[in-house]
Amino acid sequence: MKVQIYGKNITVTPAIAEKIELKLSRLERYFIIEEHNVANVVVRVYPNKQKIEVTIPTKYAVLRAEVVHDDLYAAIDLAVDKLEDQIRRQKTRLNRKHKEKLAMAFLDHEELSIGKADMDEDELVRTKTIVPDPMELDEAIMRMEMLNHSFFIYRDKESDSIAVVYKRLDGGYGLIETEE
Repeated sequence: MKVQIYGKNITVTPAIAEKIELKLSRLERYFIIEEHNVANVVVRVYPNKQKIEVTIPTKYAVLRAEVVHDDLYAAIDLAVDKLEDQIRRQKTRLNRKHKEKLAMAFLDHEELSIGKADMDEDELVRTKTIVPDPMELDEAIMRMEMLNHSFFIYRDKESDSIAVVYKRLDGGYGLIETEE
């Protein structure tokens, strides 16, 4: 992860920059943070307080923490703790929410019926090209939920084939696998 540090009413010293980069590097162990993500850090100094704002836009969500404290180094620690809590809370919420639904979706073997849309009335609005990332089904469902999409295309790690996981109208999940 790259870190960009801006100072307002303060000159960011190498020691402050090193401390911020060291603390933010702890977040790289979570799958939501990737190498190309850029963490924007704004350090502000007020007469009696120091403030740090950290914003990390990822492809799943925007992580943001803002802390005001007497000590700048303590504010940095608290901001990183807040970011870690956001990541953990999101992951735990998704795991709890979808554990039963995921089990029920794969017990249900109903066939997917897709109605044909009238092509004369529909108009192509957007074309998007993707490179499906290899991952497991649970991670694909978590990414779909974090993106707030109704489907997600990925490459299955076990079979190395393209697969689509989708939300069913009955509240469960469906999986479409491809054959070669």
